[in-house]
Amino acid sequence: MLQDKKITLYVTGSIAAYRALELTRLLIEQNAQVQVVLTKAAGEFVTPLSFQVLSQRPVYTDMFDAKADKVLHVKLAKWTDLAIVVPASADFLCKMAQGVADDLASLTLLATNAQKIVAPAMNDQMWYNPATQRNLQTLRADGVQIIEPTVGFLAEGYSGKGHIAEPEQIVQNICSAFQTSTTLAGKKIVVTAGGTRERIDPVRFLANDSSGKMGYTVAQSLQKRGATVILISGPTNLTPPVGVQLVPVKTSAQMHDAVLEQFANSDGLVMAAAVTDFRPVQVAAQKIKKTAAAKWSLELEKTPDILKSVAKIKQSQQITVGFAAETQNLQVNAQHKLVSKQLDLVVANDVSQPGVGFNGDTNQVTMLSQNQPPITTELLPKTAIADLIVEQMVQLLPKISLK
Repeated sequence: MLQDKKITLYVTGSIAAYRALELTRLLIEQNAQVQVVLTKAAGEFVTPLSFQVLSQRPVYTDMFDAKADKVLHVKLAKWTDLAIVVPASADFLCKMAQGVADDLASLTLLATNAQKIVAPAMNDQMWYNPATQRNLQTLRADGVQIIEPTVGFLAEGYSGKGHIAEPEQIVQNICSAFQTSTTLAGKKIVVTAGGTRERIDPVRFLANDSSGKMGYTVAQSLQKRGATVILISGPTNLTPPVGVQLVPVKTSAQMHDAVLEQFANSDGLVMAAAVTDFRPVQVAAQKIKKTAAAKWSLELEKTPDILKSVAKIKQSQQITVGFAAETQNLQVNAQHKLVSKQLDLVVANDVSQPGVGFNGDTNQVTMLSQNQPPITTELLPKTAIADLIVEQMVQLLPKISLK
């Protein structure tokens, strides 16, 4: 997978810098060429010699090093197939977002046109700081892939979000970044993502826990294979993948109309959104005030069934993929959905299991299709799950005339 790929690994100042040593070893095992650049702060946690032994290449730390090429940053930038920052400190994320170039690492990254990935590591309060979140938004908009930290034991002695992703997961993301092709070139695929909202009154709404991450990663995986991707998304905190067209919606009715409009001239639909099943019969024009009554009732009605509406207009050459988030009877419920909604593929997951489903960065799914045995994955990053889903679309659905 990574044979002879030229990967520049930037290590910044964080206690998690030691994890970059393991990452280097894993990349070398996959026969990648790894060039390590250490910031001055990183040198306080790990030594250049350790990386030099593992990578079998000189380690760069100073842009004014007399032994190095005088235009090292340009030479290294042009050499790079993929640049990755592990760990990425809050300070270094800020530098990247603002285009600061005051050391060899930031200077070289600024000159690099290759794809960039960052794996942040920091205290949870630093991660959630609005400044850090703004910088992450800027980086996403610039096309930088963010491997979000997980909830884990932090250096400060307690558990919180900010624990760097495992080296194996980072390698998986790197492999996915190189999986580009033109398999779906010329094909238009509609993807839905996120949850929908149904108003109760001007300040309240019904919703669910969907973050939109699964749909967004599927959209990115399809786009990497050359497809034209239309992403119809409910409200999320995510930035659409570069090159993907976003159609923002809020309610289930808006998503229903947008899907039917886009699906009509598309080659397929991936329905990853978590659409609310019910909505209030009446929406209050003003905020509903708390009264002395001990109870308050809300009358609900079903929302439009988008996949059933799609099934009515679906043509023989079009494909449809549905998702089934279940808490019991996973395969039975998924099989029923496959048949009743006339789907080509159903991706089902048990959202009651740890690490599976809403809001997280990992997922475990069972994929069901017509006349094929179910395929159950391991617990994997959602980026890897997305690639497996797209691979199933390519392998199981030749009717869209793949190249």
